[in-house]
Amino acid sequence: MDPMETRRNAIVELIDEKGTVSFSQLKNAFPQVSEMTLRTDLRLLDEEKRILRIHGGAKSVQVLIGTDGLLKRKSVRNIPEKQKIAQKALTLLRADTTVYLDSGSTATVLARQFPDQSNLIYTTGLSCATELAELKEPTVMLPGGKLNRYSQSVFGFSAIKELERVNFHQAFLGITGFHLSAGFTCGINDEAILKQTVIRQSEQVVMLMDPSKVGVKCSFGVCGLADVDILISGGQLPEEVLAECRRYGVTVL
Repeated sequence: MDPMETRRNAIVELIDEKGTVSFSQLKNAFPQVSEMTLRTDLRLLDEEKRILRIHGGAKSVQVLIGTDGLLKRKSVRNIPEKQKIAQKALTLLRADTTVYLDSGSTATVLARQFPDQSNLIYTTGLSCATELAELKEPTVMLPGGKLNRYSQSVFGFSAIKELERVNFHQAFLGITGFHLSAGFTCGINDEAILKQTVIRQSEQVVMLMDPSKVGVKCSFGVCGLADVDILISGGQLPEEVLAECRRYGVTVL
């Protein structure tokens, strides 16, 4: 593979991982590449429909079409951070409670380590349900709904209506992006509504977010920091994010 193709693949990978990338972020990520070359790369990648150029940067096509990233691709990203998040989340779990476990790669890591204890667990993640099926004590519920084959999750009207009838002690939610001006966001409107439903039905809302999601603004808003009780991160968050968490009384683990 020639250097130009290698560089452009790396650009696409960075944009897919972040969701939205500014041109200044690209310059920092590729300091040896001239601005003119980077702009040419973006133009050609846009023409090939591998990214979408926007004013001041580029967006991931995966986010725009509402896939929130292929689960198989996301499952190999930021593995140490996801494992740290899962370990911290495990300390919050209590037996004999009703828990919502979101879909996604981070939630799947948590499901893989979930203790074999008495819980009623609702999950919209097929990969989470597969991991939880190894346990004997919990009762695992998978709401009916529309299948998102990219994220291997269930969403849509039927799933939302079913979750509206459940009162959760704890909800562990994954997220596609967090931006100080937009809050927590994702790439699918129905997914956003489903998460909002779970938040309303939960006594304690725990957001699972590795630092790579910070600065990413997707199409649909889910909630703000005021709606979250605990934010679990697998790494150090920027000081401005920590300051906002303190402002809204969000515990950061």
